[in-house]
Amino acid sequence: MRLGGFLSGAGSHFAGWRHPSADRDAAFNIQRYVNYAKTLERGCFDALFLNDNFELGDLGAKGFSRNTHTSRWDPMTLLTALSMVTNHIGLVATVNTSYNEPFNVARRFASLDQLSGGRAGWNLVTSLGGGENFNRTDHLPHQERYARAEEFFDVVTKLWDSWDDNAFLRDPVSGQWVDPAKLHLAQHQGECFSVRGPLNTPRPPQGWPVIAQAGSSGEGLALAARAGELIFTAQQTLPAAQAFYQKLKDQAIALGRSANDVLILPGVATVVAHSRVQAEEKYEELQALLDPVMIFSSIIDFLDLGVDLTSLPLDAKVPLPKNPPLTQGHQSRQQLVIDLIHRDRPTVRELLRKLASGGHRTIVGTASDIADDFEHWFHHYGADGFNIMFTHLPTAADDFVNLVVPELQRRGLLRTAYEGKTLRDHLGLKRVENKRG
Repeated sequence: MRLGGFLSGAGSHFAGWRHPSADRDAAFNIQRYVNYAKTLERGCFDALFLNDNFELGDLGAKGFSRNTHTSRWDPMTLLTALSMVTNHIGLVATVNTSYNEPFNVARRFASLDQLSGGRAGWNLVTSLGGGENFNRTDHLPHQERYARAEEFFDVVTKLWDSWDDNAFLRDPVSGQWVDPAKLHLAQHQGECFSVRGPLNTPRPPQGWPVIAQAGSSGEGLALAARAGELIFTAQQTLPAAQAFYQKLKDQAIALGRSANDVLILPGVATVVAHSRVQAEEKYEELQALLDPVMIFSSIIDFLDLGVDLTSLPLDAKVPLPKNPPLTQGHQSRQQLVIDLIHRDRPTVRELLRKLASGGHRTIVGTASDIADDFEHWFHHYGADGFNIMFTHLPTAADDFVNLVVPELQRRGLLRTAYEGKTLRDHLGLKRVENKRG
């Protein structure tokens, strides 16, 4: 079973930063992140994962000043620092393809892979917004973003293959630094990019850093099936997870890949204690801190549900969405929430509580309860592992590593020590051979 750890400031729960045990300054405190990374490495996690965004959202929204999830450091800079204080755990950064250039991204990830000894991963996303900060008046349309992402991936991987593995001779006798016969220009001419190459850094230790992907729309699935190796997804029920799992694996196989080349990790928030009663008490303590105004703002800006929740009493039933607008943002998360409303018929208050961890599933219970759930999903083809969405840090990470990890290890579901050196080693993925050498 694979484990990823999602680190986002003081935690992924919308009210996590308000909890008395939370590190409220975590988003901009390097020592906090060092501590979290070391905790996850002690728990033998495959990788830690940092997300990113290029905007603060709707600056005029009532909840803007209360949302801690919009402000963060550049993930590549932060992971470079963490690579110096960790030895094993993979380091996965979100870098979008809509408002970056392939050469810069290829160079940054090649550098991180070299600095970390082969532990880098790229979460390839198209961005949910930010066009106004990049010479645009609006966000790129959904289909245009994914067409750009497909070509972006092609250019980046060509650049990673700019040099053969042994191209840098560094021979003081002959005076030859590199072997020019082992150089390969990208020579890419496409709809979006014109890139000659080569990259001016050696080939990454893993060949290519691991490619993570988080899209679940039609275009997102197509990109994941073609390029993705570590797939992050939000799934509320096992049947939905099984359908997603099978569909994505089938699409990958149809493209000539193996089902084992694509590892699917649904996001899960966990609240664990020594007894179920204690776990429920901890969860309710966290839920009581939720700010409806902030969540309303996030949902409306993020999902375009087509339902004005702010005009309804908190205990009113959420109306069934009818012909919701097709969002240019997070289409798969929009559909997940619509499905949740149809399935559970929640009140407004109940919906806000269910979305407190960004739409990811929440499990509350003992270590055995959580391990039972993970094992069931794992053995019934709902997941290859899980991306743990820590509700509030450091407490949730400490609780998971101290309570859940030993139970998973006792069942033989999780390693007790790292065996390989690279992120590909941890995940059981082959090193990528140079396709141009």
